[in-house]
Amino acid sequence: MNVVTMAVRNLGRNRRRTSLAVLSVLIAITMVVFMDGLISGVLDSLARNFTKNETGHVNVATAEYRARERFMPASAALVDSDAVKAAIRATPGLEGRIVEVAPRVLFGVVLSSASATKAARGIGGDPSAEKQLLMLDRALLPGSSYFDQPGTAILGVKLAGDLGLKVGDTLKVVSEKADYGMGFKKFRIAGLFRTGVDTFDESTFQVGLADARDLLGLGKGASQILVMLKDYRDSDEAAKLISAHLAGAGLGRLSVQSWTALGDIAAIISLSGNIYFWGEIIVAFLGAFIIANIMMMVVLERRREIGILKSMGMEPRRILRLFLTEGVLLGIMGSAAGALLGAALNGWLSVKGLDFSRSMAGSGIPMDNIIHPGVHPLNVAMLFLVGVAVSAIVSFLPSRGAARMDPIEAIRSV
Repeated sequence: MNVVTMAVRNLGRNRRRTSLAVLSVLIAITMVVFMDGLISGVLDSLARNFTKNETGHVNVATAEYRARERFMPASAALVDSDAVKAAIRATPGLEGRIVEVAPRVLFGVVLSSASATKAARGIGGDPSAEKQLLMLDRALLPGSSYFDQPGTAILGVKLAGDLGLKVGDTLKVVSEKADYGMGFKKFRIAGLFRTGVDTFDESTFQVGLADARDLLGLGKGASQILVMLKDYRDSDEAAKLISAHLAGAGLGRLSVQSWTALGDIAAIISLSGNIYFWGEIIVAFLGAFIIANIMMMVVLERRREIGILKSMGMEPRRILRLFLTEGVLLGIMGSAAGALLGAALNGWLSVKGLDFSRSMAGSGIPMDNIIHPGVHPLNVAMLFLVGVAVSAIVSFLPSRGAARMDPIEAIRSV
């Protein structure tokens, strides 16, 4: 009789104990797979929210603008962002991988009303694109509308309160133009938004791209272009492809950066992923330790049997393989069931989504607070193998103890 057949038979001798071990591993691996999917969803959400609000997956600007970005200089804007946008869309190797190419204008302004004046930050963008990026349309108060019409603007509710303005009032805007002259324009307030983020609600207003260009004298220009991809993990490769293509199109003096090179958020996400991975391994070990306990009990209970087998000529290495196989089979059954259950749970939640609005209320940027746990077949397969490997590791010491047992002492001890 081969080792696997003997191991299967032995596991069936005490089905309650076997079921307990399998259940323990099942619960642990289910938790690990669920944690992996949830963490993946959280980190993806952080990357998505940062890129859509701040940089895009790939950010294109002039080198001068990049050097003075915090001052938002209109004089350093892209001269013809429409031509750059068209070139990005035509980049070889990115066919079907680009979701959005969105020119955006960022500028400092002085806002005034009949009763007050206040410095603020202006954002100019295409309304249809900005609904997928900043998503301020989701934060509009009742009675408000978006800035779909020329000459309209939306602004934070606290900023409007400081200026004594409401929906329908006229907002006066003064800013420095690209030629260093003074730009002046009036806007009708189409809506007020409340994101819960003070940096937006107290100091931000948004207008259409054409209106921002007109105010700043940019012509077809823009401060930067945000490129959104289907998979943010492709950003480094996409940045290289876009940079090479723009250089070939005579636009090589532009700064093309992946979001991973802009700020510390990418490093934080990578570090968090590594920390959570080791946490998952620890959970898997905790779940599998019951196998070690059970295998130790089995070895003690079967001392006489082990002694007889060794007396009949069974080699220690074969006994080691026998007990190790029993532990591995427990791990395979529990890990397989846990991996399938965890993947099914993540699949259901990825469609339903988890609302983390309260947890993210203190964020410094407007957030899409619905987390969709990831469903990654390769990760599920890897975690199944982790469960099996951990089960083998914790089964080794009891199995080695059985293999080293003295047959005469084993028989006498019963």
